[in-house]
Amino acid sequence: MTQLKITDTTLRDAHQSLAATRMRTEDMLSLAAEMEKAGFWSVEAWGGATFDTCIRYLNDDPWQRLRDLREIFVKTPIQMLLRGQNLVGYKHYPDDVVDRFISAAAKNGVGVFRVFDALNDIRNMQRSMQAVIDNGCHLQGTISYTTSPVHSIAGFVDLAEELYSKGCNSICIKDMAGLIMPEAARELITGIKKRVDIPVCLHTHSTSGIAPMSYQAAIEAGVDILDTAMSPFAGGTSQPATESIVASLAGTARDTGISLETLRTIKNEAVKVRGKYDCLIDGISMRIDSDVLVYQLPGGMISNLVSQLKEQNALEKLDDVLVELPKVRADLGYPPLVTPTSQIVGT
Repeated sequence: MTQLKITDTTLRDAHQSLAATRMRTEDMLSLAAEMEKAGFWSVEAWGGATFDTCIRYLNDDPWQRLRDLREIFVKTPIQMLLRGQNLVGYKHYPDDVVDRFISAAAKNGVGVFRVFDALNDIRNMQRSMQAVIDNGCHLQGTISYTTSPVHSIAGFVDLAEELYSKGCNSICIKDMAGLIMPEAARELITGIKKRVDIPVCLHTHSTSGIAPMSYQAAIEAGVDILDTAMSPFAGGTSQPATESIVASLAGTARDTGISLETLRTIKNEAVKVRGKYDCLIDGISMRIDSDVLVYQLPGGMISNLVSQLKEQNALEKLDDVLVELPKVRADLGYPPLVTPTSQIVGT
C-alpha cells in the first residue's frame, strides 16, 4: 500500500455544503497561505457553485479569486469541479465556449480538473475532457455515484474503464449525497483498480454519518486519494475532517506525510473564518441525518435548499419537500442527484 494523498475541500465544497458557498475571497486567501504548507495532493478551490455565487451574491470576481489563489498555491495544485458541457452553469454551452473557458481556467491557475456529468453520460464530458488534455492539465474523470434499481457496482466499474480510455489521469468516485456504504466502497475501488492503473479518489459527505467507515474501507481497498475538509468546515453535509483522517493513519503504511502541527495552524485560522459565517450555517446542515439514505440529496443542495426555504418563510415545509424528492427522482428515471439534476428534481 502506498501513501494516502489528500484533496482538501475547505475552499470549495465544504463551505458550499455548509454555508451555501458564501465564503469570500479575502477569507480564502487567509487560509490559503497556511494550506500551501501542508502538502495536500490538491486543494479544491474553484468551480461548482463558486462561480455563480461570486457574481450573484458576493460581488466577487471569480477569475480574480483564481489568480489571487494561484499567487499563494505554488506547490499545491488548485482543483476545480467542472460540470462537463455545462461548465459552471446550468445548461449546455457550445464547444467553442467550452474550449475557451477551460483554456482560461488553466492559464489563470487551475491545475486539476474534476470533470463530471450529472447523467454519467461521457458524451457530455468528452469535449471538456479533451480541452483539459489539450491544455496539459490533470484530468480527473468522475463517476457520479448513486444507488437505485438501475445502478450497479459493475456499471460504475465499466464507466471508470471508459473514462480511463478517454485519457483520464485519475478517477474520482463522487458520492455527492453520502450514500456509499463501506462494503460498496471496498467493492467499487477494488473493481476499478483491477481494470485501470491510474489513481482512484473517493469523495463523499458526512450527512448520513457513514463517511468515516466508508473511508476506512476505501483505505483498506487501496484508494489513492480522499477528499476531506478542515474540521471547522467538516462534518454534517460537508466532508470528514482532514485532521482526523491524517491522525488515524499516522505511523501506518498509508501515512499521509502531513504534519498535524501544520494542520493545527490551518485549523486555528479556519476557526476565525468560520466565525464570520456562523449566521449562514444552519443546524440542519451540521446534523447527522440518516434520512439522506432515502431522499439522496447532495450536501451542497441541502444548505441551499434550507437557505431558499428560509427566504420564503417556509422552512417548516422542508420535511415535506424531502419526502417528495425520491418520488420525483423515480418518475425521472433515477438520475444521480448532482447539479443540475438535483436542482431540477428539487424544484
